[in-house]
Amino acid sequence: MTDHQDVGDNATVLIIGSGSTGLALAQGLLKAGVKCIVFEKDASQTAKSRDWNMGLHWGAAPLEAVLSAEGWSKLQTVQVDPNVPAKPNDTLHFLNSQTGEVMGGATVDLFYRLRRSKLRALLAEGLDVRYGKRFKDADFSDYEQTVTAYFEDGSSAVGRMLVGADGSRSSVRRALIPDNFENQRLSYAATFVQASFTREQAQFLRQFHPLYLAGIHPVGQFSFFGIQDASDETRPETWIFFFYISWPSSLEEQDATEDWSDAQRLQQLKDFAKDYADPWKSALEWVPQDHPVWYLRLSDWDPGAEGHQWDNQRGRATLVGDAAHTMTYQRGQGLNHSITDAAKLTDALKLFMVNTSNDVSAGAESGDVHLQEESINAFEVEMIARGGAEVRMSTTNTKMLHDWESALRSPVMTKGMHREKK
Repeated sequence: MTDHQDVGDNATVLIIGSGSTGLALAQGLLKAGVKCIVFEKDASQTAKSRDWNMGLHWGAAPLEAVLSAEGWSKLQTVQVDPNVPAKPNDTLHFLNSQTGEVMGGATVDLFYRLRRSKLRALLAEGLDVRYGKRFKDADFSDYEQTVTAYFEDGSSAVGRMLVGADGSRSSVRRALIPDNFENQRLSYAATFVQASFTREQAQFLRQFHPLYLAGIHPVGQFSFFGIQDASDETRPETWIFFFYISWPSSLEEQDATEDWSDAQRLQQLKDFAKDYADPWKSALEWVPQDHPVWYLRLSDWDPGAEGHQWDNQRGRATLVGDAAHTMTYQRGQGLNHSITDAAKLTDALKLFMVNTSNDVSAGAESGDVHLQEESINAFEVEMIARGGAEVRMSTTNTKMLHDWESALRSPVMTKGMHREKK
Protein backbone atom coordinates (compact mmCIF):
# COMPACT_ATOMS: atom_id res chain seq x y z
CA MET A 1 0.00 0.00 0.00
CA THR A 2 2.97 2.30 0.31
CA ASP A 3 6.11 3.32 -1.51
CA HIS A 4 8.13 3.85 1.62
CA GLN A 5 7.83 3.90 5.39
CA ASP A 6 9.47 6.96 6.80
CA VAL A 7 8.69 7.87 10.43
CA GLY A 8 7.60 6.62 13.82
CA ASP A 9 8.06 3.66 16.12
CA ASN A 10 6.06 1.79 18.74
CA ALA A 11 6.63 4.60 21.27
CA THR A 12 5.07 7.28 19.04
CA VAL A 13 1.52 8.63 19.01
CA LEU A 14 0.30 9.43 15.48
CA ILE A 15 -2.13 12.36 15.47
CA ILE A 16 -4.10 13.00 12.29
CA GLY A 17 -5.19 16.62 11.96
CA SER A 18 -3.58 19.89 13.09
CA GLY A 19 -6.72 21.69 14.21
CA SER A 20 -7.05 22.98 17.75
CA THR A 21 -7.83 19.51 19.12
CA GLY A 22 -4.92 17.66 17.57
CA LEU A 23 -2.43 20.37 18.46
CA ALA A 24 -3.71 20.65 22.04
CA LEU A 25 -3.27 16.88 22.41
CA ALA A 26 0.24 17.11 21.00
CA GLN A 27 1.07 19.90 23.45
CA GLY A 28 -0.16 17.76 26.32
CA LEU A 29 2.00 14.85 25.16
CA LEU A 30 5.01 17.12 24.68
CA LYS A 31 4.56 18.38 28.24
CA ALA A 32 4.29 14.76 29.48
CA GLY A 33 7.37 13.58 27.58
CA VAL A 34 5.44 11.34 25.17
CA LYS A 35 6.63 11.17 21.57
CA CYS A 36 4.11 12.23 18.94
CA ILE A 37 3.87 13.40 15.34
CA VAL A 38 1.02 15.48 13.92
CA PHE A 39 0.02 14.88 10.29
CA GLU A 40 -1.89 17.56 8.39
CA LYS A 41 -3.40 17.22 4.91
CA ASP A 42 -2.93 20.90 4.00
CA ALA A 43 0.38 22.14 2.64
CA SER A 44 0.91 24.56 5.53
CA GLN A 45 -0.78 25.91 8.61
CA THR A 46 -1.98 28.95 6.64
CA ALA A 47 -2.98 27.12 3.46
CA LYS A 48 -6.67 27.92 3.93
CA SER A 49 -7.86 31.50 4.12
CA ARG A 50 -11.07 30.68 6.02
CA ASP A 51 -10.87 31.63 9.67
CA TRP A 52 -13.32 32.03 12.53
CA ASN A 53 -13.42 32.53 16.29
CA MET A 54 -14.48 30.32 19.16
CA GLY A 55 -15.58 30.70 22.75
CA LEU A 56 -13.54 29.13 25.54
CA HIS A 57 -15.02 29.10 29.04
CA TRP A 58 -15.15 25.88 31.08
CA GLY A 59 -12.56 24.43 28.70
CA ALA A 60 -9.94 26.92 29.92
CA ALA A 61 -8.73 24.66 32.75
CA PRO A 62 -8.11 21.67 30.43
CA LEU A 63 -6.26 23.95 28.01
CA GLU A 64 -4.05 25.25 30.79
CA ALA A 65 -3.38 21.64 31.81
CA VAL A 66 -1.98 20.66 28.40
CA LEU A 67 0.03 23.82 27.80
CA SER A 68 3.37 24.79 29.23
CA ALA A 69 3.39 27.78 31.57
CA GLU A 70 4.89 29.84 28.74
CA GLY A 71 2.21 28.75 26.30
CA TRP A 72 -0.62 29.49 28.72
CA SER A 73 0.84 32.96 29.38
CA LYS A 74 0.31 33.78 25.67
CA LEU A 75 -3.43 33.04 25.61
CA GLN A 76 -4.31 36.72 25.74
CA THR A 77 -2.46 37.28 22.46
CA VAL A 78 -4.82 34.98 20.55
CA GLN A 79 -8.04 36.65 21.65
CA VAL A 80 -10.00 38.45 18.95
CA ASP A 81 -9.20 41.65 20.83
CA PRO A 82 -5.85 41.05 22.53
CA ASN A 83 -6.03 44.52 24.10
CA VAL A 84 -8.91 43.62 26.43
CA PRO A 85 -8.33 40.92 29.09
CA ALA A 86 -11.03 38.32 29.62
CA LYS A 87 -13.57 39.56 32.15
CA PRO A 88 -14.39 37.55 35.29
CA ASN A 89 -17.87 37.32 33.78
CA ASP A 90 -19.55 38.68 30.69
CA THR A 91 -22.99 38.47 29.14
CA LEU A 92 -23.88 37.29 25.68
CA HIS A 93 -26.93 39.43 24.92
CA PHE A 94 -29.80 37.99 22.90
CA LEU A 95 -31.65 40.59 20.86
CA ASN A 96 -34.90 40.51 19.03
CA SER A 97 -33.04 40.97 15.76
CA GLN A 98 -36.08 42.52 14.12
CA THR A 99 -36.48 45.32 16.67
CA GLY A 100 -33.11 45.44 18.42
CA GLU A 101 -34.75 44.93 21.82
CA VAL A 102 -32.66 43.04 24.38
CA MET A 103 -34.56 39.82 25.19
CA GLY A 104 -32.16 38.24 27.67
CA GLY A 105 -28.64 37.04 28.06
CA ALA A 106 -26.34 34.20 29.02
CA THR A 107 -23.79 35.09 31.68
CA VAL A 108 -20.46 33.40 31.09
CA ASP A 109 -17.67 33.11 33.65
CA LEU A 110 -14.17 34.06 32.46
CA PHE A 111 -14.99 33.91 28.77
CA TYR A 112 -12.22 33.90 26.17
CA ARG A 113 -13.04 34.66 22.53
CA LEU A 114 -10.19 33.13 20.53
CA ARG A 115 -9.28 33.57 16.89
CA ARG A 116 -8.80 30.08 15.48
CA SER A 117 -5.78 30.81 13.26
CA LYS A 118 -3.91 32.46 16.14
CA LEU A 119 -4.82 29.67 18.55
CA ARG A 120 -3.51 27.08 16.09
CA ALA A 121 -0.27 29.03 15.68
CA LEU A 122 0.19 29.12 19.45
CA LEU A 123 -0.59 25.42 19.84
CA ALA A 124 1.79 24.45 17.03
CA GLU A 125 4.83 25.93 18.78
CA GLY A 126 7.53 23.32 19.43
CA LEU A 127 5.66 20.44 17.76
CA ASP A 128 6.60 18.03 14.98
CA VAL A 129 3.90 18.76 12.38
CA ARG A 130 4.15 17.09 8.96
CA TYR A 131 2.21 18.99 6.29
CA GLY A 132 0.86 17.69 2.98
CA LYS A 133 0.01 14.34 4.60
CA ARG A 134 -3.54 13.29 3.70
CA PHE A 135 -4.54 10.19 5.67
CA LYS A 136 -5.63 7.24 3.53
CA ASP A 137 -5.87 4.11 5.68
CA ALA A 138 -4.45 2.25 8.66
CA ASP A 139 -3.19 -1.27 9.26
CA PHE A 140 -3.52 -2.97 12.64
CA SER A 141 -2.28 -6.41 11.57
CA ASP A 142 0.63 -6.27 14.01
CA TYR A 143 -1.74 -7.65 16.63
CA GLU A 144 -1.86 -5.73 19.96
CA GLN A 145 1.35 -3.84 19.28
CA THR A 146 1.54 -1.11 16.62
CA VAL A 147 -0.47 0.69 13.97
CA THR A 148 0.72 1.79 10.54
CA ALA A 149 -0.86 4.89 9.03
CA TYR A 150 -0.76 5.30 5.24
CA PHE A 151 -0.93 8.59 3.40
CA GLU A 152 -2.00 9.45 -0.12
CA ASP A 153 1.52 10.52 -1.12
CA GLY A 154 2.69 6.91 -0.66
CA SER A 155 4.39 7.42 2.68
CA SER A 156 3.52 5.75 5.96
CA ALA A 157 4.21 6.00 9.67
CA VAL A 158 4.35 3.46 12.50
CA GLY A 159 3.09 4.24 15.97
CA ARG A 160 1.77 2.84 19.20
CA MET A 161 -1.48 4.77 18.86
CA LEU A 162 -3.49 6.46 16.07
CA VAL A 163 -5.66 9.45 17.01
CA GLY A 164 -8.20 10.91 14.59
CA ALA A 165 -8.40 14.64 15.27
CA ASP A 166 -9.21 15.49 11.67
CA GLY A 167 -12.52 17.27 12.03
CA SER A 168 -16.16 16.66 11.26
CA ARG A 169 -15.42 14.90 7.96
CA SER A 170 -12.81 12.67 9.55
CA SER A 171 -10.96 10.23 7.34
CA VAL A 172 -9.89 8.30 10.44
CA ARG A 173 -13.55 7.94 11.44
CA ARG A 174 -14.23 6.57 7.97
CA ALA A 175 -11.44 3.99 8.44
CA LEU A 176 -12.61 2.91 11.91
CA ILE A 177 -16.34 2.76 11.19
CA PRO A 178 -16.77 2.57 7.40
CA ASP A 179 -20.51 1.85 7.43
CA ASN A 180 -21.67 4.71 9.69
CA PHE A 181 -19.07 7.45 9.45
CA GLU A 182 -21.16 10.08 7.62
CA ASN A 183 -22.65 13.05 9.45
CA GLN A 184 -26.40 13.40 9.83
CA ARG A 185 -27.61 16.28 7.70
CA LEU A 186 -29.85 18.76 9.49
CA SER A 187 -32.50 21.04 8.03
CA TYR A 188 -30.62 24.25 8.77
CA ALA A 189 -28.09 26.35 6.88
CA ALA A 190 -26.05 29.48 7.49
CA THR A 191 -24.03 32.03 5.57
CA PHE A 192 -21.07 33.73 7.24
CA VAL A 193 -19.41 37.05 6.44
CA GLN A 194 -16.10 38.54 7.53
CA ALA A 195 -15.63 42.18 6.62
CA SER A 196 -13.94 45.45 7.49
CA PHE A 197 -15.59 48.84 7.24
CA THR A 198 -14.72 52.54 7.32
CA ARG A 199 -13.55 53.97 10.62
CA GLU A 200 -16.93 55.54 11.34
CA GLN A 201 -18.88 52.44 10.31
CA ALA A 202 -16.68 50.17 12.44
CA GLN A 203 -17.09 52.36 15.50
CA PHE A 204 -20.86 52.39 14.99
CA LEU A 205 -21.08 48.61 14.66
CA ARG A 206 -18.92 47.88 17.67
CA GLN A 207 -20.93 50.05 20.03
CA PHE A 208 -23.55 47.29 20.27
CA HIS A 209 -21.07 45.05 22.10
CA PRO A 210 -17.26 45.07 22.11
CA LEU A 211 -17.02 41.33 21.37
CA TYR A 212 -20.23 39.50 20.45
CA LEU A 213 -24.02 39.39 20.54
CA ALA A 214 -26.76 37.13 19.21
CA GLY A 215 -30.14 37.71 17.66
CA ILE A 216 -33.36 35.73 17.30
CA HIS A 217 -35.80 36.80 14.59
CA PRO A 218 -39.56 36.12 14.81
CA VAL A 219 -39.52 34.45 11.37
CA GLY A 220 -37.30 31.67 12.76
CA GLN A 221 -33.78 32.88 12.04
CA PHE A 222 -30.77 33.06 14.34
CA SER A 223 -27.90 35.50 13.94
CA PHE A 224 -24.55 36.33 15.49
CA PHE A 225 -22.39 39.44 15.33
CA GLY A 226 -18.92 39.89 16.74
CA ILE A 227 -15.29 40.85 16.31
CA GLN A 228 -12.91 38.56 14.45
CA ASP A 229 -9.82 40.73 14.89
CA ALA A 230 -9.23 44.07 16.62
CA SER A 231 -5.48 43.92 17.12
CA ASP A 232 -4.94 47.63 16.44
CA GLU A 233 -7.30 49.40 18.79
CA THR A 234 -6.38 52.80 17.28
CA ARG A 235 -7.44 51.91 13.73
CA PRO A 236 -11.08 50.79 13.59
CA GLU A 237 -10.86 50.59 9.81
CA THR A 238 -8.60 47.53 10.24
CA TRP A 239 -11.01 45.67 12.50
CA ILE A 240 -12.54 42.53 11.04
CA PHE A 241 -16.14 41.73 11.97
CA PHE A 242 -17.60 38.22 11.86
CA PHE A 243 -21.34 37.72 11.46
CA TYR A 244 -23.87 35.28 10.12
CA ILE A 245 -27.55 34.44 9.77
CA SER A 246 -28.81 30.85 9.99
CA TRP A 247 -32.27 29.64 9.03
CA PRO A 248 -34.39 26.50 8.60
CA SER A 249 -33.48 25.01 5.23
CA SER A 250 -34.84 21.70 4.00
CA LEU A 251 -32.43 19.16 2.54
CA GLU A 252 -34.19 19.67 -0.79
CA GLU A 253 -33.51 23.41 -0.63
CA GLN A 254 -29.90 22.79 0.33
CA ASP A 255 -29.41 20.48 -2.66
CA ALA A 256 -31.21 22.83 -5.05
CA THR A 257 -28.99 25.79 -4.06
CA GLU A 258 -25.75 23.81 -3.81
CA ASP A 259 -24.20 25.61 -6.79
CA TRP A 260 -25.15 29.13 -5.76
CA SER A 261 -22.42 31.74 -6.13
CA ASP A 262 -21.12 33.94 -3.31
CA ALA A 263 -23.08 36.82 -4.83
CA GLN A 264 -26.32 34.83 -4.53
CA ARG A 265 -25.55 33.80 -0.96
CA LEU A 266 -24.78 37.37 0.02
CA GLN A 267 -27.88 38.73 -1.70
CA GLN A 268 -29.96 36.26 0.30
CA LEU A 269 -28.48 37.66 3.52
CA LYS A 270 -29.04 41.21 2.34
CA ASP A 271 -32.68 40.37 1.68
CA PHE A 272 -33.01 38.82 5.14
CA ALA A 273 -31.39 41.87 6.75
CA LYS A 274 -33.92 44.30 5.31
CA ASP A 275 -36.16 43.22 8.18
CA TYR A 276 -33.37 43.29 10.78
CA ALA A 277 -32.26 45.90 13.28
CA ASP A 278 -28.66 47.02 13.64
CA PRO A 279 -25.93 45.93 13.70
CA TRP A 280 -26.94 43.30 11.09
CA LYS A 281 -29.00 45.68 8.97
CA SER A 282 -26.27 48.28 8.43
CA ALA A 283 -23.41 45.79 8.22
CA LEU A 284 -25.09 43.87 5.40
CA GLU A 285 -26.07 47.06 3.61
CA TRP A 286 -22.43 48.21 3.72
CA VAL A 287 -20.87 44.93 2.55
CA PRO A 288 -20.18 45.24 -1.21
CA GLN A 289 -22.04 42.85 -3.50
CA ASP A 290 -18.86 41.09 -4.66
CA HIS A 291 -17.68 40.33 -1.11
CA PRO A 292 -16.80 36.64 -0.44
CA VAL A 293 -18.96 34.66 1.99
CA TRP A 294 -18.94 31.20 3.56
CA TYR A 295 -22.00 28.93 3.37
CA LEU A 296 -22.50 25.99 5.72
CA ARG A 297 -25.09 23.23 5.82
CA LEU A 298 -25.50 22.11 9.43
CA SER A 299 -24.93 18.50 10.47
CA ASP A 300 -24.06 16.42 13.50
CA TRP A 301 -22.57 13.03 14.40
CA ASP A 302 -23.45 11.48 17.75
CA PRO A 303 -20.90 8.93 19.05
CA GLY A 304 -23.58 7.55 21.35
CA ALA A 305 -26.03 6.78 18.55
CA GLU A 306 -26.81 3.21 17.58
CA GLY A 307 -24.24 1.86 15.12
CA HIS A 308 -21.70 4.61 15.85
CA GLN A 309 -19.40 2.59 18.10
CA TRP A 310 -16.06 2.24 16.36
CA ASP A 311 -13.45 -0.49 16.79
CA ASN A 312 -10.54 1.01 18.69
CA GLN A 313 -8.36 -1.96 17.77
CA ARG A 314 -7.57 -2.97 21.35
CA GLY A 315 -6.77 0.58 22.35
CA ARG A 316 -4.61 1.46 19.33
CA ALA A 317 -6.99 4.01 17.75
CA THR A 318 -9.50 6.58 18.88
CA LEU A 319 -11.26 9.78 17.85
CA VAL A 320 -11.34 13.21 19.48
CA GLY A 321 -12.92 16.60 18.86
CA ASP A 322 -15.24 17.07 15.89
CA ALA A 323 -14.13 13.70 14.53
CA ALA A 324 -15.71 12.05 17.57
CA HIS A 325 -18.68 14.35 18.19
CA THR A 326 -19.68 16.75 15.41
CA MET A 327 -22.07 19.27 16.93
CA THR A 328 -23.89 22.41 15.86
CA TYR A 329 -22.29 25.60 17.03
CA GLN A 330 -25.03 27.87 18.38
CA ARG A 331 -24.40 26.71 21.98
CA GLY A 332 -20.70 27.45 21.59
CA GLN A 333 -19.52 24.22 23.24
CA GLY A 334 -17.37 22.62 20.54
CA LEU A 335 -13.97 24.00 21.54
CA ASN A 336 -14.56 23.32 25.24
CA HIS A 337 -15.35 19.65 24.64
CA SER A 338 -12.53 19.24 22.14
CA ILE A 339 -9.89 20.67 24.47
CA THR A 340 -11.29 18.49 27.26
CA ASP A 341 -10.88 15.46 24.99
CA ALA A 342 -7.24 16.43 24.44
CA ALA A 343 -6.54 16.79 28.17
CA LYS A 344 -8.29 13.55 29.14
CA LEU A 345 -6.64 11.55 26.34
CA THR A 346 -3.27 12.95 27.40
CA ASP A 347 -3.90 11.57 30.88
CA ALA A 348 -4.93 8.19 29.44
CA LEU A 349 -1.86 7.96 27.21
CA LYS A 350 0.48 8.89 30.04
CA LEU A 351 -0.59 5.73 31.86
CA PHE A 352 1.10 3.47 29.31
CA MET A 353 3.29 5.67 27.10
CA VAL A 354 5.65 7.39 29.52
CA ASN A 355 8.96 5.52 29.72
CA THR A 356 7.66 2.83 27.35
CA SER A 357 10.46 0.71 25.95
CA ASN A 358 11.16 0.98 22.22
CA ASP A 359 11.28 -2.81 22.19
CA VAL A 360 7.77 -3.97 21.24
CA SER A 361 8.10 -7.36 22.87
CA ALA A 362 9.32 -5.81 26.12
CA GLY A 363 6.29 -3.55 26.17
CA ALA A 364 3.96 -6.47 25.64
CA GLU A 365 5.57 -8.55 28.37
CA SER A 366 5.28 -5.71 30.85
CA GLY A 367 1.52 -5.63 30.52
CA ASP A 368 1.49 -2.24 28.80
CA VAL A 369 -0.62 -3.61 25.93
CA HIS A 370 -3.46 -4.58 28.26
CA LEU A 371 -3.15 -1.32 30.18
CA GLN A 372 -3.37 0.52 26.87
CA GLU A 373 -6.65 -1.17 25.97
CA GLU A 374 -8.10 -0.52 29.42
CA SER A 375 -7.01 3.13 29.41
CA ILE A 376 -8.40 3.92 25.96
CA ASN A 377 -11.64 2.09 26.68
CA ALA A 378 -12.09 4.14 29.86
CA PHE A 379 -11.30 7.37 28.00
CA GLU A 380 -13.87 6.56 25.32
CA VAL A 381 -16.63 5.67 27.79
CA GLU A 382 -16.39 9.12 29.39
CA MET A 383 -15.82 11.03 26.14
CA ILE A 384 -18.68 9.35 24.26
CA ALA A 385 -21.12 9.95 27.12
CA ARG A 386 -20.07 13.60 27.53
CA GLY A 387 -19.65 14.43 23.84
CA GLY A 388 -22.73 12.51 22.73
CA ALA A 389 -24.91 14.30 25.27
CA GLU A 390 -23.59 17.63 24.00
CA VAL A 391 -24.26 16.70 20.36
CA ARG A 392 -27.88 15.97 21.21
CA MET A 393 -28.25 19.05 23.39
CA SER A 394 -26.67 21.32 20.78
CA THR A 395 -28.97 20.03 18.03
CA THR A 396 -31.98 20.54 20.27
CA ASN A 397 -30.74 24.05 21.01
CA THR A 398 -30.33 24.80 17.30
CA LYS A 399 -33.91 23.74 16.66
CA MET A 400 -35.15 25.88 19.55
CA LEU A 401 -33.30 29.00 18.41
CA HIS A 402 -34.94 28.76 14.99
CA ASP A 403 -38.45 28.61 16.44
CA TRP A 404 -39.64 31.92 17.88
CA GLU A 405 -42.16 30.57 20.40
CA SER A 406 -39.77 27.88 21.63
CA ALA A 407 -37.01 30.45 22.03
CA LEU A 408 -39.21 32.70 24.14
CA ARG A 409 -39.92 29.81 26.53
CA SER A 410 -36.32 28.66 26.79
CA PRO A 411 -33.95 29.28 29.73
CA VAL A 412 -31.30 30.26 27.16
CA MET A 413 -32.57 33.82 27.62
CA THR A 414 -31.58 33.92 31.28
CA LYS A 415 -29.37 30.96 32.18
CA GLY A 416 -25.62 31.51 32.08
CA MET A 417 -23.00 29.10 30.78
CA HIS A 418 -20.94 29.02 33.95
CA ARG A 419 -17.48 27.56 34.02
CA GLU A 420 -17.55 24.03 35.37
CA LYS A 421 -15.39 20.96 35.69
CA LYS A 422 -15.93 18.22 33.14
